[in-house]
Amino acid sequence: MTAEGSSVLRARRVVVGVTGSVAIYKACELVGRMRKAGAEVQVVMTASAAKLVGPDLFRSLSGREVAAEMFGSRLGGHPHVDLARWADLVVVAPATANLLGKMAAGVADDLLSTLVLAARCPVLLAPAMNIAMWENPVVQRNLEKLRGLGRRVVEGESGWLACGEEGKGRMAEVDAIVEAVEAVLAERAGGLAGRRVLITAGRTEEAIDEVRYVSNRSSGKTGAALAAEARRRGAEVTYVSGPTSVPDPEDVKVVRVRSAAEMKEAVLGAFAEADVLVMAAAVADYRPAEVRRGKTKKTGEAMDLALVPTEDILLLVKERRRPEQVVVGFALETENEVARARAKLAEKGLDLIVVNNPVAADAGFGQDRVAAAILDSGASAQGLSTMTKQDLAARLFDRVVERLGERG
Repeated sequence: MTAEGSSVLRARRVVVGVTGSVAIYKACELVGRMRKAGAEVQVVMTASAAKLVGPDLFRSLSGREVAAEMFGSRLGGHPHVDLARWADLVVVAPATANLLGKMAAGVADDLLSTLVLAARCPVLLAPAMNIAMWENPVVQRNLEKLRGLGRRVVEGESGWLACGEEGKGRMAEVDAIVEAVEAVLAERAGGLAGRRVLITAGRTEEAIDEVRYVSNRSSGKTGAALAAEARRRGAEVTYVSGPTSVPDPEDVKVVRVRSAAEMKEAVLGAFAEADVLVMAAAVADYRPAEVRRGKTKKTGEAMDLALVPTEDILLLVKERRRPEQVVVGFALETENEVARARAKLAEKGLDLIVVNNPVAADAGFGQDRVAAAILDSGASAQGLSTMTKQDLAARLFDRVVERLGERG
């Protein structure tokens, strides 16, 4: 198996820790392969690694600034914590005996060892060292301890070593490391097999007459990304879609609607059978009080258009939901985003809410990126982060899977 074309790696966030070993040349290929497969790759180098290969090479391969310093980093004031939260997976390749020993003892004296200690995501290790070091009982004890702590190890095979000896200690080949990466991410990405996920997408159009309508600028890209992600994780997806500017996701049940009323009927009709509802559609808050027949003629005079509220679908869902169902809402806000989203979270009894700002730079309507945050009732206040819509979908379903697991 190779990373090229891998759907498992697409939009996943991988930290690659690089230590001072001659096997570092394989890390270069590993970073390039994972990035080509669609992963976001952040390289973290130790000081000894930087003496073997300059950070500029890894910056070129990853497309991101290399992290090496605990303080004064361009990545922010707390890179070890921020990257530990950001990552879906940490891969240390090559992992020297020194790094393995620090990990086993809980030592955190540089950025990489501190990041690994802070990581709650899976950590995958690809050891590389001289055969005598590999066979040392201390190293083997450290590896055994790390495995017991849940760290994954990709052992190399016997072969020629840079020191001139032959034996075990050679770092695993890139194909084997990629295969292990994909296996870990596939496990993490799962959790929806056999689940029924109901997703709304697009916008609604509320008729003024038989020609004109009131609507909004939603492209439907986020809803499509959510449906594709849920299907990739094994869910049976019902995709209730208003008008969009994107193709329908593959292998999902598509229900076409146009108005808020039609979307309400479709959602309420499917909700009882759903394990998860994600209301990503931009549903109109108001509709014309009456729909005029034919086309309203232009008179040159001002026209009054009376609008009345549409029904709030999530409030209707709140009355019908079962305790085991997970319900996610979206809040589009242009100011005081987090506070307003929290109010909607409580009012509508949601498990999670995604708040996004459509007027943020390079993250507005129709863009491939979004400025968003995922909130629950216990989350501390936070700002919005800019990410791809595929990345948002992956992060959201990580949280949804956690909620489903908590409820059995």
